[in-house]
Amino acid sequence: MPLSFQPSPNIARLKESATLAVAARSRALKAQGIPVIDLGAGEPDFDTPAFIREAAARAVEAGATRYTNTEGILPLREAIAADANRLQVQGVPVTPAEVVVSNGSKQSLYNACVCCFGPGDDVLIPTPSWTSYFEMVELARANCVAVPGDAANELKVTAEQLASAATPRTKGLMLCSPSNPTGAVYSASELSAILELAAQRGWWVIADEIYRRIAYEGGAQSVLEIASARDNLIVINGVAKAYAMTGWRIGWSIAPVAVSKAMTAFQGHTTSNAAAVSQHAALAALTDLDRANAAVDEMVRAFRTRRDAVMQALDAFPTVRYIRPRGAFYLYVNVEGFRGADDPGAAFAAAVLDEHQVAIVPGSAFGTPGWIRASYATRQDLAVEGLTRVARCLTAG
Repeated sequence: MPLSFQPSPNIARLKESATLAVAARSRALKAQGIPVIDLGAGEPDFDTPAFIREAAARAVEAGATRYTNTEGILPLREAIAADANRLQVQGVPVTPAEVVVSNGSKQSLYNACVCCFGPGDDVLIPTPSWTSYFEMVELARANCVAVPGDAANELKVTAEQLASAATPRTKGLMLCSPSNPTGAVYSASELSAILELAAQRGWWVIADEIYRRIAYEGGAQSVLEIASARDNLIVINGVAKAYAMTGWRIGWSIAPVAVSKAMTAFQGHTTSNAAAVSQHAALAALTDLDRANAAVDEMVRAFRTRRDAVMQALDAFPTVRYIRPRGAFYLYVNVEGFRGADDPGAAFAAAVLDEHQVAIVPGSAFGTPGWIRASYATRQDLAVEGLTRVARCLTAG
């Protein structure tokens, strides 16, 4: 008799990634010959800069094809620490012992959740937030506590809101600036108040800074530039977004040494080291600073030009409301009340794909059913046309 699969309690409540599901649906429609404009993916459309690709090729020829230390090669961890030390104001240098290199920032985030949270712990998640935060906290068997942001404040949360949502079981919080899905950027004063609260309460702060270098109006600050101490900080970053290196799968965490040792041990029993050649590619991105900065600046200028163009397209429809993105490459659009649906974001995402051939992500994936996320990390003409169709669909009702 065939064995019937019953999900274990570990994954019983696990949901499919909404962003990956949208990408798969879009690819399937394109394979049928339907010309879909895909605004669902959170992936830069640029090629990885040539000097990084060339460094990877040299590394392969030099023998970078074997296992490395679980926590990553020392030169890369030294480069990550040096990069952090250009930011940190704590006066105590970040060392390679605080750095763990992983298979993308997603793994680093999961490592942190599993190692710092567990059954009975409450974790505050500013909402809307990236869909995987909820799942990672659940997989760590901790409790997600959504803290809704105010649209009048770009859907960001305040220290006061976090304090109000806290319980005696609160163990930490997830923080992302610039934000996925809204593109909102927390100011220095907003971050300072949140970090001060967390320090007072003894909470872990898992700061996802994967979009930090993609910011348009005065930049986005790292928590390393603001916090007076690092003993409750876990800073997550990687090369995927800023350097157009999504497929290379390199992320990292900077955390107190005890936490980093725990994450290294955990990673050693799951994936072990990140790909050796990818580590050498990331090393080039973090050490060839002149070429790296020039490449990043060029991509950020292109993203800003696209952002301005898609906002202009939406502004032609005065009733359409959205969060002005100050970083990342997303537009978060309000679709409350669409066709009277219980989940207006999901209803709108289905309608705009079926009726206008545009793929976007429903806001329910990020904890806000009345919104949708559209990415402008694609050709500018496609982004403008796609957002124009989004606005037409929304205003037509």
